[in-house]
Amino acid sequence: MWMFHGAEDSKCVFSNWSVWRACHAAAVMCLLCSPVRTDGVCPPSCVCATDSGTVTCRDGEETEVPGDIPEWTSTLVLQGRNISTLRRGAFMTNGTELDVATLSLSDNGIREIEPYAFLGLPRLHLLDLSHNRLESVSSRAFHGLPELRSLLLNCCLSPAATAQLPHALSAQSLRNLHRLELAGNQLISIPLERLDIYNLHALVLVNNSIESIGRENVSSLYQQRRLRVYLSLNPFRCTCELEAFYYWLKNSSQCPDAGRLVCSEPEARRGVSVEKLRGEDVDCMNENLEAVSYVFLGIVLALIGVVFLMVLYLNRGGIKKWLNNIREACRDQMEVYHYRYEQDSDPRLANVAV
Repeated sequence: MWMFHGAEDSKCVFSNWSVWRACHAAAVMCLLCSPVRTDGVCPPSCVCATDSGTVTCRDGEETEVPGDIPEWTSTLVLQGRNISTLRRGAFMTNGTELDVATLSLSDNGIREIEPYAFLGLPRLHLLDLSHNRLESVSSRAFHGLPELRSLLLNCCLSPAATAQLPHALSAQSLRNLHRLELAGNQLISIPLERLDIYNLHALVLVNNSIESIGRENVSSLYQQRRLRVYLSLNPFRCTCELEAFYYWLKNSSQCPDAGRLVCSEPEARRGVSVEKLRGEDVDCMNENLEAVSYVFLGIVLALIGVVFLMVLYLNRGGIKKWLNNIREACRDQMEVYHYRYEQDSDPRLANVAV
């Protein structure tokens, strides 16, 4: 029970009550409006499985990564959305890190990855960016991922992104990478500046446009004995340029799909298994010797022709006289034939001759 002893006392009590109520309302509004992470609450348009720690968000028109991902999430799947750009710190809210180990971002129409886009995911083990349309990849895109073991970039690189990729993959935080998948990107070479700076166990380069593996890369492959390289469905050009790669393929077991590597050029070897080629088919020395022999034969024939023409020129007088003599002899012989023909055709001349 409130007891008031005077008007002034009652006025003071009601004034203090109004101030306290206003402060309480302001505090509540601040809490409601601040972007705090609500633990245990599944984001809108997502399906959550708390027992497995999986949050799956498929399809939708959202252009940003959900900002209210539960802290218990270990597997995050964002697929079929409209995320064109992965911005810096896209997976951090109020500086809070996540314990996500698997992140799938396939088929989201991602075109650009900004620097430090994956900050806040220090325990990420697998990152899947396949089936996007990457046009720009920052050289610092993969910074802050010291525990990353598998990076999947299948069917997602434009020519511009392919040119930027070697710098992005040289990040210090990718030194523990075990598996790198780059299938279906129309690559013409291995897009890594060096192979010995990684801890790679598997490199998938299936279904690209690789015609040959250079000697420098082959030397690196010899040194990385634990590495397995998958190269099927590439249009190998089986000429002497393939020599170093051919002998690596024959002498090592680092290419599990070696039996499915076939030649696309030259025409005579199209469809032939690279493993079934003979050493002389890719021997640069043999090809060079063959080319030199043809050149030498052409030079010899040319010299013979020149000598023959010079002989004809120097003996042009005698040759002319010899030709005249032949012509006169032929003329005399033709006159004899003509005379005999006239005798045979006229019986009277034949009797006279008798």
